[in-house]
Amino acid sequence: MEARGVRRGTRERHKALLELLRQGTTHVEDLAATLSVSPSTVRRDLSRLTADRQVARTYGGAVVPEAFHERPIEESARVRLQAKAAIAAAARPMITAGTTVFIDAGTTCSALARIVADDDWRGDGPLVVTRGLETANTLASSKHVEVVILGGRVRKLSHGLVGPLTDLALDRLSFSVAFLGADAVDPRRGVGEPTLEETSVKERIAARALRVVVLADSSKLAAADDVPAWTNLRPGWTLITDADAPTDLADRCTAAGVTLVHAPTK
Repeated sequence: MEARGVRRGTRERHKALLELLRQGTTHVEDLAATLSVSPSTVRRDLSRLTADRQVARTYGGAVVPEAFHERPIEESARVRLQAKAAIAAAARPMITAGTTVFIDAGTTCSALARIVADDDWRGDGPLVVTRGLETANTLASSKHVEVVILGGRVRKLSHGLVGPLTDLALDRLSFSVAFLGADAVDPRRGVGEPTLEETSVKERIAARALRVVVLADSSKLAAADDVPAWTNLRPGWTLITDADAPTDLADRCTAAGVTLVHAPTK
């Protein structure tokens, strides 16, 4: 009876642990404090759940890989806010006054747009091209940043522009650096998206940029294999993510020729 009770207690703790991970508590110490167990117990539990393919280990914790689904931008705007802010802050020094840059649609790119719009450029800031409605609206409040929004059809979930008009505009532009959002990221495969239209427009943007930087919080790095479409990015692109990234990410980036930047969180 005691052994059965112990097993039941372990199963219940595993269930509670998975729920905490889904809610965004990812660090071992935080998980241990919430569950009132030792960090070593949490590490043993995570090792077992990893072996059962229920979680993916990260630096100092774990995340729960989810089946892929495209979130509406309103939903995405409510999750992983601290990580997105940290990624945006790490990307900001890559933008200099007087240059032409591209900032994509999506909530992490919108976080970067807020920093750019609020910055004191002390004169003319950059010219920012975007295909994101939220990104354009955020940048429009700046007195020092010139904003160009591409034409095209608005995708209802992402509020990003796609289609022939978008392609036509991109063929006439070039960028010192392009910041791309993503629904999924793999250092070898590139950027995963819900439609071929999305991958096509990102490939066109990347081809027009001297430097390509992908902004993706760690949840995008544990995406399922059922992401329907992938953008091929040439070696040399940069990935900026947060401190909860999978433990093997650095090795995978090195093998693929990708520069990895971990954004420190406060």
